Order: sequence, then C-alpha cells, then structure tokens
Amino acid sequence: MSGRAIARSTARLAGALLLALAAGCAQLVPQTIALRTDWPAGVPQSVELTGVPFFPQDEYQCGPAALATVLVHSGVAIAPEPLVREVYLPSRHGSLQAEMVATPRRHARISYPLAPRYGDLLREVASGNPVVVLQEIGYLPLVPKWHYAVVNGFDYPSGTVWLRSGTERRQAMPFTAFERTWMKSGYWAMVVTAPDRIPVTATEQGWLAAVLAFARSEQGEPLTRAYAATLKRWPDSLPAAVGLANQHHARGAIAESVAVLRAARRKHPQSAVVANNLAQALSDLGRQQEALALIDQVADPAHPFAAEVRATRELILQRIGRQKSGNR
Repeated sequence: MSGRAIARSTARLAGALLLALAAGCAQLVPQTIALRTDWPAGVPQSVELTGVPFFPQDEYQCGPAALATVLVHSGVAIAPEPLVREVYLPSRHGSLQAEMVATPRRHARISYPLAPRYGDLLREVASGNPVVVLQEIGYLPLVPKWHYAVVNGFDYPSGTVWLRSGTERRQAMPFTAFERTWMKSGYWAMVVTAPDRIPVTATEQGWLAAVLAFARSEQGEPLTRAYAATLKRWPDSLPAAVGLANQHHARGAIAESVAVLRAARRKHPQSAVVANNLAQALSDLGRQQEALALIDQVADPAHPFAAEVRATRELILQRIGRQKSGNR
C-alpha cells in the first residue's frame, strides 16, 4: 500500500473513531447532549439559590441531611438529627426513597417526585425549589455507593451543577459527570414544598397523588391550603373541588363548602359525587327541600355511588320528617 493510501486509510479510521467516541459520549450523557439544542424554554442558563441551608452530613446519613436542607428551605425549623430516626436504616447504612418521600408529610410539607428529566430539575431550581437527587458515586462497578445531595444551582455556560453535598457546601460538578452519577438511580429526584406551593413542573395527576398521600398524615388547615392551591392551578379539577369542599365541611364552614360544590356542579353537572355532597351540605344548612330536589336528580340505583346517594336521601327525608313533627 502506498504512503498516500495509508494516509487516507488512517484518516478514515481516525474519523470513524471520532464518530464512535462522539456517539459513545451521547449514549453516556444523553440528556446533557440534548440540552445543547433543547434548553428548557424560559429557564435562565445560570441560577444559584445561595440561601439554601447546608448541613454537613455524618457518615451514611446523607438522607437526613438532604431532607433537613429542603425542609428548612421550605420553612420548617428542623435539624438532621431528629430526621435520622425517621429515614435512616442502620441495616442498609442509608435511607430508601420511600422514606425520603414520606417523611416531609409528617412535617406538614408535600414531597413531589420529579419526572426523570434534566429539564424538570433545571426548571424547579430556576423557580426557587432546591432538588433532592439520588446519585451513585462509587468508584467500583460492583460496589455501588448511593448518595443523596441537593441541587441548588447550575451554570450552563461553564457546564457546572452546584450541590449541597456531603461535607461540601458548594460542590461543583460538570453537567456530564452529574448526569452519569444521577442516571444510575433512574434520574430519581424530588422537591419538598409548602402545601400551597405547587412545583412548577407538577402535573395535575401527579400533584393530586402527592396531595392524597399528604392527606393520609395531615388534615386541617395545611390540607385545605393544598386543595385550594390545586383548584387555583387547575380550576376544572373535580378531585380538588371535592377535597376542598370536604375540608370546609369538616371544620364547620358549610356555606364555604356549598360555594365550592356549586361551582364544581356547574363544571361537572354529571358528577353524582358533587351532587350528593352538595345535597348533604344544603341539608346541613337546613335547606331540606332544595337538598331533596337535588339528590333526586342522581338517585340512580345502577350508579357506582348509589349507596351513598341513597343514604344521603334517607337522611334528608328523616330531617324533613322531624321538621314536620316539630311544626305540629
């Protein structure tokens, strides 16, 4: 082979290697590569939440430290130590995601797992919400080392992600290196917010699931705020309207419950649940004839909520009977 042919062959080989390396890099950090041409609309390329607190972690206790960071940022006065018994599992030398998600509810906060997208993480940080992430930072392939940290900033021009992590108040990681550690957890991430502060990336279905989980451990004013915020963000949300009306009713604000249910009935005239609950609330206000006329509109024995409707109708009839007896 001539020298010129060898040179051409070498050039082709080098070009192929460069393409292979480029393809390999894209496979290693696909979301970072995608950000080059698909940066999230409306998100600045440089954000740092400098007011996010920092708690240096003890060995294996990154979970409590990360939770304390986002809880304090959300307005809860707490340190990592009390959280250790809530999330730390000595047998595993760490914390599971289930405990990380559940614990904020015990402190009147809602935890919202993010979609596994770099763009959603960036949007949340840009909106003022630090993000808890799960990384695999081990050096040995067969010995994973899982670690929770809190993303509190990024600077895309320099390719930097900033974290509250371990003993580092301002850990700087390249976008690519961060993605490599984060992707091994399936891009697991969550934000923790006050009940009336809905994450910017939240979907109606996802947020309602978070609120319903919150309702299992929290009632009263925090839950009322959560439902009210949900209905403000998604005015046509039937579950939010029913939940908010139920909270008003539970605290004795029957007129407010009626107002919410009337608005919901205008938007969802076929909902037997709304009609049933509105009839119950009207009856509780002493407006029995109006309640009876309403409940009779949905008294369908084949309906899935037929038993509840029947029980409400019987209650209204009993109250009407007592009214008639009292007027004799």
